[in-house]
Amino acid sequence: MPRFRRLLRWLLILFAGFFVIGLLAAGTLYYVVSSRLPDVESLRNVELQEPLYVYARDGRLMALFGETRRYPVDIAEVPERLKQAFIAIEDNRFYEHHGVDYRGVSRAIWLLATTDDKRVPGGSTITQQVARQFFLSSEYSYTRKLSEMLLAMKMERELSKDEIFELYLNKSFFGNRAYGIAAAAEFYYGKKLDQLDLDELATLAAIPKFPSSGNPVTNPERARIRRDYVLQRMHELGFISLAEATAAQAVAMHATPHERPVEVYAPYVAEMVRQEMIARYGGDVLTRGYHVTTTIDPTMQLAADVAVRSGLSAYDHRHGWSKIEQAFDLAADEDAATAGARLRGIPAQSGLLPAIVLRAGDGTADVALTDGTTVTLDAASSRWTGRNPGALLKRGDVTRVRRIEPKGKDGAAPDPAAKPTWQLDQVPRAQSTLVSLEPDNGALRALVGGFSFAGQKFNRATQARRQPGSSFKPFIYAAAFERGFNPASVVVDAPVVFRMRRGQDWRPQNDDGKFAGPMRLREALVRSRNLVSVRLLDAIGVDYARRYISHMGFDESELPPNLSIALGTPSLTPLDITRGYAVFANGGFRVTPWFIDEVKDRDGKVVFKENPAVACRSCGADGTTVATANVVDGFNLGPSQPATAAAPAATTPEPAAPVAGPDRLVAPRAIDARVAYQLVSMMRDVVQRGTGTAAKVLGREDVGGKTGSTNDHRDAWFSGFGGNLATVVWVGRDDNRSLGYREYGGKSALPIWIDFMRVALDGMPIAANEPPDGMVKVAVSASGRLLPTTSDGGLVEWVKAEDLERMESTYEDVADEVPTEEAFDIF
Repeated sequence: MPRFRRLLRWLLILFAGFFVIGLLAAGTLYYVVSSRLPDVESLRNVELQEPLYVYARDGRLMALFGETRRYPVDIAEVPERLKQAFIAIEDNRFYEHHGVDYRGVSRAIWLLATTDDKRVPGGSTITQQVARQFFLSSEYSYTRKLSEMLLAMKMERELSKDEIFELYLNKSFFGNRAYGIAAAAEFYYGKKLDQLDLDELATLAAIPKFPSSGNPVTNPERARIRRDYVLQRMHELGFISLAEATAAQAVAMHATPHERPVEVYAPYVAEMVRQEMIARYGGDVLTRGYHVTTTIDPTMQLAADVAVRSGLSAYDHRHGWSKIEQAFDLAADEDAATAGARLRGIPAQSGLLPAIVLRAGDGTADVALTDGTTVTLDAASSRWTGRNPGALLKRGDVTRVRRIEPKGKDGAAPDPAAKPTWQLDQVPRAQSTLVSLEPDNGALRALVGGFSFAGQKFNRATQARRQPGSSFKPFIYAAAFERGFNPASVVVDAPVVFRMRRGQDWRPQNDDGKFAGPMRLREALVRSRNLVSVRLLDAIGVDYARRYISHMGFDESELPPNLSIALGTPSLTPLDITRGYAVFANGGFRVTPWFIDEVKDRDGKVVFKENPAVACRSCGADGTTVATANVVDGFNLGPSQPATAAAPAATTPEPAAPVAGPDRLVAPRAIDARVAYQLVSMMRDVVQRGTGTAAKVLGREDVGGKTGSTNDHRDAWFSGFGGNLATVVWVGRDDNRSLGYREYGGKSALPIWIDFMRVALDGMPIAANEPPDGMVKVAVSASGRLLPTTSDGGLVEWVKAEDLERMESTYEDVADEVPTEEAFDIF
């Protein structure tokens, strides 16, 4: 007995020792782990990853950027039954425990002890899952589990249950890049949370545990089993009745992908916004939930898209069938579904769907679309080619088709029984861009950078440098008018030779190869006479013209230092040209194009608001120190440091000045308002009786502009204005090849410009063009000679007051005496 007692005593001592050591070890482990736990308070201000939202000026969505779909919601916005669904499947004692469910932990320990599984279900509460999602890794270890439990208890002490539940619902991953319950509801069902049916919310609650294998889109059967289990648990916990559970379980699985609908299609502008936001706020801008409102007008943007697509299609159809995009070697027994699957890497472009030919012959062709649908093309579908589909296509060819929806007569609704038709088509060989902005403040209203953003993301409006041809001539004329010429001045349209320093001769020509002799500058611009522009530039001097034209927003270094700029040889972007034409339309002010109006953070706080410099015809420069616009890469990014007023427009533009308040800016004056008036008047004549007469169809007296074409018809332009818009259209080929015979600006670009302006100017008041102070109304003869003010007849012109004495200037005398060919040094 004494021996037994002694043994028992030693056992008790040993047990006590192990107990004390265990306590010390547990205490040490607790201290080490707890000391490393993060600050739970940071969860109150956690910033969940959200995409970048881009909106049109009226608030309609233009684009979403970011790898993560997440729209955080407040717990108060979550329907009660949706919360109950998550509680039923994830943690039915959530509102009872203090972070750790000891019953669940005990069950997990028992499973570990009685099974061979290394990972067992159960034991993790919603609070523990939040702790793991925000602070811990997914590593499976006892240390991580202990940290998770301690952190969960700490969270329960510092955060309310609703705060924890809200974090869980917004953080959880639901597959398909959807994070958070709101994004999941939108993606799988296209609904808001309060619109979800019982079967749908049960399906969503089942996803986070198995976001891949239990995905209702990719694995609907597995998702159905999980959904039914959630409904069963909701019934067992008394959240729903048996009848409700049974009815919801009977609903077929119907989750399908729903992308957030883009309401305004402007992909080129959206990409400009993305790049600009990254430049301003850093690379993580796509995850911080910024909301960007742009200046884009939805109606004008849609009109621009339609005009460019229609114009390029019309151009391409004029030049006939080109060739197929590629060809596949189809197996003899290959069906439509298998053949259509080959097209999945080929994007649709502006309504042109890729199609693969299954059969061709007998004047028709059967083609398969990407989804395996079969379409038969008949002779009517290819009427524009002059040949039937059977002669154009063969099996395996990849072509394009366009779906034509039925239309009712005279605007009436189409017959419901009418079926859509299909047209054989092709991606246009040419490209086009359209830029339209408000000349008074530079706000971009519409921009199209090419035929299809899906086909090519290269933005020709801002990145392509092309020669503007004759559409550059108004800038030369403006420089000449500053030096004393006026619309009635006469310059000879006759051959001229310029001898360059290396001995070569440059003989500029008119497009028609003919010469009209002495003519007024108004007529020269209306008829786009090249030789008049060259002689005019030679008279005022190339260096002066380059300095003067640079005031309108062009980089002087981009203007070649020779007489060729009179024919539009500088390589400039369509946006550059639009900015330049805005100077004429706004009375002589240099505005800076801008497209980001406002930026808000995820909390709705305004972090940026544009304050553009505006044209103010009634404002004068007083020479005081004022704020100027901060221009980066050609775009106005808001107020910069103050700048001092400078010299007149003939040398350096005036700086921006305040307008009706200290925070509003006046755009710097680029050219004399009187010169701007004269050019607007002349370019209106271009539309009324010159190369732009097709635009008369708009029925507006305020429409003006200038066509432009380059050598071998490589570029076609129409640049102009009307109402409160300056708009430029360019058409050309990316490989710089010719557009084709007689594809002038008036034929290729002007129809696009007209189609756009017809919509954009609808309901817009007619823009006035009243002569500013300092001008005199005169009468001139057809030869440009000043007539007595008392005489009848003659042509009316408005000239600068100081130019009256020069109306019989030596410019005309010299012009009249220029020989048929005269050599000049071009440099």
